[in-house]
Amino acid sequence: MNLHIIALFKFNENYLMEAVELFQNLVKETRKEAGCLQYDLIEDKDNKGTFFLIELWESVEHHNSHNGQDHLLDFRKDASRIMESSAQVYKGFKIY
Repeated sequence: MNLHIIALFKFNENYLMEAVELFQNLVKETRKEAGCLQYDLIEDKDNKGTFFLIELWESVEHHNSHNGQDHLLDFRKDASRIMESSAQVYKGFKIY
């Protein structure tokens, strides 16, 4: 069963360029992973510094593998110092 994820990130406005660079590498590398069906970065149109990752994984196991990848671990480490707050992550399965 496919796993859908929406992750919400809020970055300090002084670090938006750095945040986008971190996301670009994360998205590029993640899209190469087995089981990654969708991995898109969206910037909120009304709230500067707010970003969404829209993810679709072939399975929970594929997503679990993603969690151990170096590019994700590097992103988490580098992004944590310029984020306003911790990321909010929502995971679920399509009902309809």
